Amino acid sequence: MSTTEFEERLRAALKPVEPPEDLARRLERTLVSLTELAADELDAWELSSMRDPRNWARPAVAAVVGAGAGTALVALRVRSRHRKRKAQSIGVLDLAERTVRDVADEARKLLPGRD
Repeated sequence: MSTTEFEERLRAALKPVEPPEDLARRLERTLVSLTELAADELDAWELSSMRDPRNWARPAVAAVVGAGAGTALVALRVRSRHRKRKAQSIGVLDLAERTVRDVADEARKLLPGRD
Protein backbone atom coordinates (compact mmCIF):
# COMPACT_ATOMS: atom_id res chain seq x y z
CA MET A 1 0.00 0.00 0.00
CA SER A 2 1.46 3.34 -1.01
CA THR A 3 1.61 6.40 1.21
CA THR A 4 -0.93 8.22 -0.93
CA GLU A 5 -3.40 5.37 -0.77
CA PHE A 6 -2.92 5.14 2.99
CA GLU A 7 -3.57 8.88 3.39
CA GLU A 8 -6.72 8.66 1.26
CA ARG A 9 -8.05 5.79 3.35
CA LEU A 10 -7.21 7.65 6.54
CA ARG A 11 -9.03 10.79 5.30
CA ALA A 12 -12.07 8.70 4.38
CA ALA A 13 -12.09 6.98 7.76
CA LEU A 14 -11.75 10.23 9.69
CA LYS A 15 -14.33 12.16 7.67
CA PRO A 16 -16.71 14.01 10.02
CA VAL A 17 -20.16 12.49 10.36
CA GLU A 18 -23.15 14.73 10.90
CA PRO A 19 -25.39 13.55 13.74
CA PRO A 20 -29.08 13.01 13.07
CA GLU A 21 -31.14 16.21 13.24
CA ASP A 22 -33.29 14.96 16.09
CA LEU A 23 -30.39 13.74 18.23
CA ALA A 24 -30.51 16.69 20.64
CA ARG A 25 -34.26 16.35 21.06
CA ARG A 26 -34.02 12.58 21.72
CA LEU A 27 -31.14 13.09 24.15
CA GLU A 28 -33.06 15.78 26.03
CA ARG A 29 -36.16 13.57 26.21
CA THR A 30 -34.07 10.67 27.57
CA LEU A 31 -32.39 12.90 30.18
CA VAL A 32 -35.76 14.31 31.29
CA SER A 33 -37.11 10.78 31.59
CA LEU A 34 -34.11 9.62 33.66
CA THR A 35 -34.39 12.65 35.94
CA GLU A 36 -38.11 12.06 36.50
CA LEU A 37 -37.64 8.33 37.13
CA ALA A 38 -34.90 9.02 39.66
CA ALA A 39 -37.06 11.63 41.41
CA ASP A 40 -39.98 9.17 41.55
CA GLU A 41 -37.71 6.50 43.00
CA LEU A 42 -36.43 8.86 45.68
CA ASP A 43 -39.97 9.96 46.51
CA ALA A 44 -41.06 6.34 46.92
CA TRP A 45 -38.50 5.18 49.49
CA GLU A 46 -39.29 5.39 53.16
CA LEU A 47 -36.89 6.79 55.71
CA SER A 48 -37.69 4.02 58.20
CA SER A 49 -36.36 1.35 55.82
CA MET A 50 -32.97 3.06 55.65
CA ARG A 51 -31.83 1.53 58.94
CA ASP A 52 -30.80 -1.58 57.04
CA PRO A 53 -27.76 -0.89 54.79
CA ARG A 54 -29.05 -3.41 52.24
CA ASN A 55 -31.79 -0.88 51.38
CA TRP A 56 -29.35 1.91 50.56
CA ALA A 57 -28.49 0.82 47.01
CA ARG A 58 -31.66 1.87 45.17
CA PRO A 59 -31.88 5.40 46.62
CA ALA A 60 -28.13 5.89 46.16
CA VAL A 61 -28.29 4.84 42.51
CA ALA A 62 -31.39 6.99 41.97
CA ALA A 63 -29.60 10.00 43.47
CA VAL A 64 -26.52 9.49 41.29
CA VAL A 65 -28.54 8.90 38.11
CA GLY A 66 -30.83 11.85 38.84
CA ALA A 67 -27.96 14.21 39.56
CA GLY A 68 -26.02 13.08 36.50
CA ALA A 69 -29.01 13.30 34.16
CA GLY A 70 -30.03 16.66 35.60
CA THR A 71 -26.55 18.07 35.18
CA ALA A 72 -26.32 16.80 31.61
CA LEU A 73 -29.76 18.24 30.85
CA VAL A 74 -28.77 21.67 32.15
CA ALA A 75 -25.53 21.56 30.15
CA LEU A 76 -27.37 20.49 26.98
CA ARG A 77 -29.96 23.26 27.26
CA VAL A 78 -27.39 25.94 28.12
CA ARG A 79 -25.12 24.85 25.28
CA SER A 80 -27.98 24.97 22.77
CA ARG A 81 -28.45 28.69 23.49
CA HIS A 82 -24.74 29.59 23.41
CA ARG A 83 -24.75 31.32 20.01
CA LYS A 84 -27.67 33.54 20.98
CA ARG A 85 -25.97 34.56 24.26
CA LYS A 86 -22.69 35.18 22.45
CA ALA A 87 -24.36 37.44 19.90
CA GLN A 88 -26.07 39.44 22.65
CA SER A 89 -22.96 39.77 24.80
CA ILE A 90 -20.70 42.81 24.83
CA GLY A 91 -17.56 41.00 25.91
CA VAL A 92 -16.19 37.86 27.51
CA LEU A 93 -17.22 38.89 31.03
CA ASP A 94 -20.76 39.67 29.90
CA LEU A 95 -20.94 36.29 28.13
CA ALA A 96 -19.77 34.52 31.29
CA GLU A 97 -22.37 36.34 33.40
CA ARG A 98 -25.15 35.47 30.96
CA THR A 99 -24.04 31.84 30.88
CA VAL A 100 -23.97 31.56 34.67
CA ARG A 101 -27.42 33.17 34.85
CA ASP A 102 -28.72 30.71 32.23
CA VAL A 103 -27.28 27.74 34.15
CA ALA A 104 -28.96 28.95 37.35
CA ASP A 105 -32.30 29.43 35.55
CA GLU A 106 -32.18 25.93 34.04
CA ALA A 107 -31.23 24.37 37.39
CA ARG A 108 -34.21 26.12 39.03
CA LYS A 109 -36.50 24.63 36.39
CA LEU A 110 -35.33 21.13 37.35
CA LEU A 111 -35.66 21.78 41.09
CA PRO A 112 -39.29 22.86 41.52
CA GLY A 113 -40.12 24.78 44.67
CA ARG A 114 -36.55 25.96 45.21
CA ASP A 115 -36.11 29.64 44.45
